[in-house]
Amino acid sequence: MIPSLAVMVGLLAQAAGNPLPARAARAPDPVRVWRTDSTAYVALHKSGHLVLLHVDAIGRIRVLFPLAPDDSTSISGDAPVAVSLPPAAEGNPSTFIAVRSRWPFDFAVLQAGSTWNYQEALLLQPTAGDPLAALLDIADRVTDGRPYDYGVVEYLRGGAVAARRAPVPPTVCLTCVRLGTSVATASAAVPTNAVDCSNASLTNSFCGVNSGSVSFTSVPQAAYQPTPPSAAPAPVYVPYYLPIAVHGGRRRFERPILPVTPPAPRPSVGAAYPIAPRLVVPSNGQLRTLTGRRS
Repeated sequence: MIPSLAVMVGLLAQAAGNPLPARAARAPDPVRVWRTDSTAYVALHKSGHLVLLHVDAIGRIRVLFPLAPDDSTSISGDAPVAVSLPPAAEGNPSTFIAVRSRWPFDFAVLQAGSTWNYQEALLLQPTAGDPLAALLDIADRVTDGRPYDYGVVEYLRGGAVAARRAPVPPTVCLTCVRLGTSVATASAAVPTNAVDCSNASLTNSFCGVNSGSVSFTSVPQAAYQPTPPSAAPAPVYVPYYLPIAVHGGRRRFERPILPVTPPAPRPSVGAAYPIAPRLVVPSNGQLRTLTGRRS
C-alpha cells in the first residue's frame, strides 16, 4: 500500500513540474458559409463586399447574392447573412462559395443590363468539370485581380458535408509549347569570279604591277538551251460552202420564188351580172328593110 502511494505521489509531482503547453487559439475563418434547410448563411470576420455563388448537381451556376448586379454588396461582420435558396439547392448535392473583398466587384462579365446574363455570359454557363475551379474562376474575374478571401462548402447526397479540398487543375496543358523544326541559316553567297593579281606581269594593266600573271576563276556556266518552240496547234476543220451558180437552175440553199396569184374580183352588188350586155346598133340597110316592110 505504501509503495503504490509513493509512486502516485511521485507521478503527481512530476506532472506538476512539467505542465502541458496551452493549446493555441484557432484564428477564425475570414469567410464561413453553411446551409440549413432552405437557407444559406455567410459569416464574415471583417466587413467588406460579399458575393455568394452556387453550383447544383448538374453543373448549373447561380448567383445567390446579390439578387441583381446593381444591388449593394457591402456587408458588415457583426452577424451572419441569411440568403434564401432555390429548390435545386435544398437537400441536393451542391457547392457554395462566398467571396469577400475590400473593394467593390466588377460584374460586367456576368450581367446583361440590370439582370444576370445566364444565357450568354461564358462564366455563368454550366460547368462540366470541377465546380470549385469554375467558381474560383468567376471570383478571379469579378475581383479584377485584387486579393480576396473566400469560404467554400460542398454537400454530398443526403446532406453530408464533403471534406474541404483544393480545386482540381484542368487536364489540358495551357502552357505546353511545341517547338518547330530548326531551319539552317543560309550562307552568304560567294562571288563566282576571283582575280589574282599578286604576280601580274602586264604593263599598264588594271592590276598596276609589272610582273606576275593573271588568273580568272569562275563557275562554268550551263550551256544555253533555247526554249523549245511550242507545238503548233492542231488544225481545226471548218466547213465552208461556195455559192455555185448553174445555168438554167437555181442556187443551192435558195428557196424558189412562187408566183403571186391575184385576188379574184368581187361581184357587183347593184347588177345581176358582173359585165353589162353588149349593145348592137343596126346598119342603114337593115333600117331600110325594116322600113319597107312597114310600108
